[in-house]
Amino acid sequence: MTIILAISILLGGLFLYSRFKNKEAEVKYPPKGEFITVEGIRLHYLSRGKGKKTVVFLHGAMLSANDYEPLLDRAAQQGYHALAFDRPGYGYSERPLHEAVTPQVQARLIHKALVKLGIEKTIVVGHSWSGVLALTYALSYPEQVTGIVILGGAMYKEGYPAEKGDPIAALIQTPVIGFFLLHFLLRSPLGTKLTDLMLEATFAPDPVPSDYRALTHALWLRPSQFKANREDVLAFPPAAAHISVRYPEIKQPIAMVVGEQDPFGATAQAQRLQQTLPQAKLVMIPQGGHMIPHHYPEQVLDAIHWVSQSYTDLISR
Repeated sequence: MTIILAISILLGGLFLYSRFKNKEAEVKYPPKGEFITVEGIRLHYLSRGKGKKTVVFLHGAMLSANDYEPLLDRAAQQGYHALAFDRPGYGYSERPLHEAVTPQVQARLIHKALVKLGIEKTIVVGHSWSGVLALTYALSYPEQVTGIVILGGAMYKEGYPAEKGDPIAALIQTPVIGFFLLHFLLRSPLGTKLTDLMLEATFAPDPVPSDYRALTHALWLRPSQFKANREDVLAFPPAAAHISVRYPEIKQPIAMVVGEQDPFGATAQAQRLQQTLPQAKLVMIPQGGHMIPHHYPEQVLDAIHWVSQSYTDLISR
């Protein structure tokens, strides 16, 4: 009985600690942008500038629209209307509960949000996981996309780190075990340590900014966001296998920016897409890593300028 009581107290303490840290995180890092509701789903987004050309930034599998905040300001200063969405389930955006949240579903929600905001055409920028999302968006709404920029992007099932599944994601989706991991262990020292290891691997060879580490500990370790992330990891391989056969249909200018030391196979993915799309431009960053939006903003802006000018040249022929 004493052992059972001790275990119960320990688990209860872990559960209450997790809830406390989740609430504390949202107080410390409140939403900075605006909200728009589509299909009953509330999406959070950041918006900068009032330029005639719109750029929509889609973050990867880690955090939120905050990944692009410095880039939004730079893009606005250079004459663009720059927006970044928290993808469904990340940051402060809600996630649909009654359907599988595939890249196609996320593209649909973001498209409806842009229509509601009165935005007719846009350049789409996708980082990491959102490489497949940017391409899915362009194929789903070709008349609304004037160019595509992919940063260290994942676009094909083959070579994706979770091509054959993900054990953590599988555990998260297991009844009882998943709840235990999300609500008891995620905020534990073990969860924090694993998060730090993942951050260092994701940023390597570049350093992890201290503010990004703190923000990840605060928001990414919330059960809802971590679960959304693991669902996206599992959704990627079948979605990429389905949509990649249509990549040759893409006609818009496309630029890909990849770090030479990207640890997630982004170079091979970009080279494969370049072979499929002759209009694609590939920019390699010497000694660069995966977190391009943070460490290489000028290369991102150069890629945006290039696709913008290429689209202008294309329609003027």
